[in-house]
Amino acid sequence: MSRQLTRTEQTHPVEVRQVYERVLAGSSVRGRPVEVGAGGRVHLLEKGEGPPVVLLHGTGNAAGFLLPLLHELQGVRAIAPDLPGVGLSDPIDLPADRYRETAVAWLDRLLDTLELDATTLVGHSGGGVWALWYALAHPDRVRRLVLIGPPALPKTSCPLPMRLVATPGVGALLPRLAPPTPKSVLRLASVMGEQATLARRPDLIDLLVALGRDPVTDRAAKAEIRLLVSPFALLSRSGFRGRSRVRPDELRQVAMPTLVVWGERDPLGGVAVARAITDLIPHARLEVLPTGHGPWLGEPAKTAATIVDFVH
Repeated sequence: MSRQLTRTEQTHPVEVRQVYERVLAGSSVRGRPVEVGAGGRVHLLEKGEGPPVVLLHGTGNAAGFLLPLLHELQGVRAIAPDLPGVGLSDPIDLPADRYRETAVAWLDRLLDTLELDATTLVGHSGGGVWALWYALAHPDRVRRLVLIGPPALPKTSCPLPMRLVATPGVGALLPRLAPPTPKSVLRLASVMGEQATLARRPDLIDLLVALGRDPVTDRAAKAEIRLLVSPFALLSRSGFRGRSRVRPDELRQVAMPTLVVWGERDPLGGVAVARAITDLIPHARLEVLPTGHGPWLGEPAKTAATIVDFVH
C-alpha cells in the first residue's frame, strides 16, 4: 500500500531551481509551471511556434537535459515537461500494478491542460516508453511519434547501471559508492556512449549533479527504474520486467507515422536491434546517427533537423 507524500518529500531543493535558472539564462527556451489537477504542478520548457511537439525526457534526467535539442528545433512549438517528481515537477504515486495506466493518465491530463487535441510525441529512453504507451492508448491524439533509444522493446538489453539500481540491496548502496559528482556523471555517460559529448557541456553536467543530489528526483528515478527493470536483472537476458515491456504485437498496432532515432553506440543494442524494432511498426522509418544513447549531445543540429523534417 502506498502512503501519502509529505510536503517536504514533494519539495525540490533550491539547487535544482538555481541550476535551471542558470542554464536558461539568455536562452530562447523559457520555463513555466502549469497545474494539471491530480497530477499537481508540472514544470515545462517551451520554445517556438508551429505544430506542437511534446518531448519526454529519459529516466533520471529532466527536461533541461534536452536543451541542446530544444535550441536547434525550428518551425515547431516545442514543449518539454519535467516528468513526475523530476526536475521541478511534483511527484505522483506510480503503483507497480498500474504504472502504465498512471503514466498514460498523467500525460493525458497534461495534454488537456495545454489544450492539445493532437500532437507529435518525442520520447527519449524511458520517455520513449511513456510515449509509446500513450500512442497505443490514445492514437487519435498522436499525429506522429518519434522514439529516441527506447528501452524495454524487443531485443533491447538493459544497461548495467540500471540493472544494479533495480537489484535489491545493491541499489541502496550505489549512492554511497558513487555519490553524484561531475566524475560519476561522466562515468555513467561513458556507459551510455556519450562521455566525450557530455564532457563538452558543463551546464548539463551541473544539472545532472543537482538532480542526483535531489532526494525527490532520486526517489522518482529509482521508482521508475524498479518498475521497468526486473529485480533479477543481473541474471536476466533483457533485464526488463515483462509487464513493462512493449510486445511485438503491440508495436504492430502503432497506427501513426513513426520515426525511430538510434545511436550507433547505444548500449540498448546495435543497429540490428533498431532495425528489428522499426520493422515491427507498420509506418516507421529508422534514422541511425553516429552517437550513443543521447544523439542530440553530439549531433544536436542533425537530430533536430531529422525530427523537424519528419513533423512537417
